[in-house]
Amino acid sequence: MDLQLKDKVIIVTGGSKGIGNGICKVLAQEGAIPVIIGRNTKHIEAAVLEIEDQGKRAFYAIAELTDPKQCEAAVQRTMTEFGTIAGLVNNAGVNDGIGLEAGSYEDFLASINRNLTHYYLMAHHCLPALKQSKGAIVNIGSKTAVTGQGGTSGYAAANGGRNALTREWAVELLPYSIRVNSVIVAECYTPLYERWIRTFPNPEQKLKEITSKIPFQNRMTTAEEIANMVAFLLSARSSHTTGQLIYVDGGYTHLDRAL
Repeated sequence: MDLQLKDKVIIVTGGSKGIGNGICKVLAQEGAIPVIIGRNTKHIEAAVLEIEDQGKRAFYAIAELTDPKQCEAAVQRTMTEFGTIAGLVNNAGVNDGIGLEAGSYEDFLASINRNLTHYYLMAHHCLPALKQSKGAIVNIGSKTAVTGQGGTSGYAAANGGRNALTREWAVELLPYSIRVNSVIVAECYTPLYERWIRTFPNPEQKLKEITSKIPFQNRMTTAEEIANMVAFLLSARSSHTTGQLIYVDGGYTHLDRAL
């Protein structure tokens, strides 16, 4: 299926590693031009080079996403280079373990800024261009907003906010024919996930316990599987889909894990 993404400029926050990098690779394969936004220059340049080595196009802007001015500057750099933005993928964030009992007001607010505030900022600054292109927004979310996890109040609250903003923006942007959807992730093996697994005394056993509870094929979701859904939602092939929270999780969130 031709997703009709050729030469479409798509901003992807946190696109140099993990799920974000998987999204950028799939978009590039589809002929789009992913624009990676993040703060680690070394990782971002390496990710862009990898895409270019495959004969595809990519671009980047360096930004600390908790800084509103840097978010705005990243969007402006993209517009200066291309004059258009066809899509935004809000992806960057981290499950930072800011809990209720051991947390604090300051830590909680910092977690919200790390995981939610820049979703709003990036969408706000991309909106004029998206109105011109009748583009699309895809927010990446986590099952923690639905299932809870324990010890991660900031991250869970941020993901609840991502889900709410997806529905809110889908309504607000109807007059501009801008579609807004969310892809919800449960258990996807990324470098951050591996780092978390390695904190357990027996990482291999812990990973086996987790995958045994993923109903479909008892395996982790891949970054490419997340990316394929994101690319579809950005494309004209999903032209009447908006305001949806789509779980690409092998049934982990909603199916009976006793299966």
